[in-house]
Amino acid sequence: MNIQPSETQLKKWAEQYVPDKDLFFIQEEDLALFEEEIRPVLLIPKDEFFNHASYRQIQLANSFEYWNLSKEANFVIVASENWIKELPPSKKERLLQTQLKMNRGLIFPLSYFSEVPLFLNENAVNEKEVEWIVLTADFWKRLSVPIKENLMKKYAQQWDEWTSEETPEDLPLIIKKYANTFPTEGGSNCLAATLFAVSGQEWIIHEWVHPQTFKEKLRRTHQLVETADLIEGDVAVWESADGQIQHASYHIGNQLFFNKNGQTFFNPWKIIHFRELQPEWSQYAINIYRKK
Repeated sequence: MNIQPSETQLKKWAEQYVPDKDLFFIQEEDLALFEEEIRPVLLIPKDEFFNHASYRQIQLANSFEYWNLSKEANFVIVASENWIKELPPSKKERLLQTQLKMNRGLIFPLSYFSEVPLFLNENAVNEKEVEWIVLTADFWKRLSVPIKENLMKKYAQQWDEWTSEETPEDLPLIIKKYANTFPTEGGSNCLAATLFAVSGQEWIIHEWVHPQTFKEKLRRTHQLVETADLIEGDVAVWESADGQIQHASYHIGNQLFFNKNGQTFFNPWKIIHFRELQPEWSQYAINIYRKK
């Protein structure tokens, strides 16, 4: 079956996706160019930035895609939404080009935009004959709602397939409520979705659960079993060679899983067959945990 976010969810995504202040990632060699312009901003060294509680918030991480950033980024400029508008054109272009080079999130090819407002070129940069648009706080606010929602829909489909298995009729109501739907906020990950299904505690599905927390919770209800035959209530955990959890999912029966890939609101909670789930994680060892 096909699934898609509701209008309410799209509206929420658009409200949260671009933060109300800008983050620009630069190299130390760029500092001299912006020496005068950085006086009204915060210039944060990379190590301090990633250890700062304010900037480790899940939605900031998801929007700017911290995990994809170039290791060459040495500093982070934290600026109000008006700062970039006051830069000299040549310096603004250099800064936007640098964001592309640093592999910052919130950058899209021009083709992703359903309409081309007059101001779109203000944040455009070119690379290898492709025109890219770098989203900033002020720029995002000026886009129309339909442009924002169309962009969200197009981008979301790069994160996960909008197809799923049908929701079984006998699925517990608390799981059925979320099956084949999208979150309205970022943070919920595969470990949270699995523990929610195991415990029946609805609030857990919205948490950002880390591996050790997951292990502590699971070991109290489940035990490792040596079998390839799945039964309802089993938990599949994919682990790397050094024992690091890479993914987990809850078996609802008949080779179907209640599953979530990733921690963004672009990743739906959906019903997926084992034949589709296993190939995604086949580079890792799968372990099956069963209710005690």
